[in-house]
Amino acid sequence: MTRTAVDGSSDLAASRDRIASLVVGRERELELTLAAVAAGRDIVLEGPPGTSKTTLLRAITEEWGIPLMFVEGNADLTPAKLVGHHNPARVLREDYSPENFVPGPLLEAMQRGGFLYIEEFNRAPEDTLNTLLTAMADRSITVPRVGRIEALPTFRVIASMNPYDNVGTTRLSTSVHDRLNRLSVDYQSAVEEERIVALRTDASGPLAERAVTDAVAVTRATREHPDIRQGSSVRGAIDATLVALRLATLRDVGAPDDEAYPELFHDAMIVALSGRIHLDEAAETTPEAVLREIWEDRFILEPHKAAPG
Repeated sequence: MTRTAVDGSSDLAASRDRIASLVVGRERELELTLAAVAAGRDIVLEGPPGTSKTTLLRAITEEWGIPLMFVEGNADLTPAKLVGHHNPARVLREDYSPENFVPGPLLEAMQRGGFLYIEEFNRAPEDTLNTLLTAMADRSITVPRVGRIEALPTFRVIASMNPYDNVGTTRLSTSVHDRLNRLSVDYQSAVEEERIVALRTDASGPLAERAVTDAVAVTRATREHPDIRQGSSVRGAIDATLVALRLATLRDVGAPDDEAYPELFHDAMIVALSGRIHLDEAAETTPEAVLREIWEDRFILEPHKAAPG
């Protein structure tokens, strides 16, 4: 574990540069997140899925040599699941004791000095989120029949929220907001998303290069279509590329200018993106129809505009 993780006294710039080599883009977000956690602060990363939030945190914790512990925020995340519980079988045999207490992810993160990463933070019940208040304010927590647990200096609470999803979410209390720094994390640029897709798919060659470019273009178009409430993340582009390349093998399409490629890519889009887009409630259409429209804009309208004359 480096001293950066404890008191910020080592070269943060060197840590930033090493971490940046593991993340595509995100220079500003990396600097701000690194500065916040190195200063001993907890933070919420607010942005849509697939915007490299987890990648960023994993790179920081690997640089510091500390664990990153995931918790999914949902209605089933009770305080007992977060903090821990006594083993029921041992309680029946031995009664309550610190020895038969099973630490939850919060206590484990505190004792190991790790980052507790709670995804979909605003989906967790309010009483569960309130359990974090003492841990964030005092870096310690008192557990009945166990005692006081002190957090190691590198312990942080990191939360993530999707600002576009209001279904089944909880309004965070002022007390929770007051203990968290906040950083908005939006989608990356088209060039950066193309780099991500190329890296994740290990795609190479002319056909693969076209598939990557097309996949990123149509995926980004889902975020701007008027009938779509929330478009796909870059994961949709990754899957569209992978499916398209496998379809190319099945249909014996070996070149990007093959006349069968456009329809092949349309089929890949339907498989990869139709389940990832969320239509506006007032839209009288289907995911397939919207994707067909996006496909036509990409493969029929755009080539026509680019044609001479």
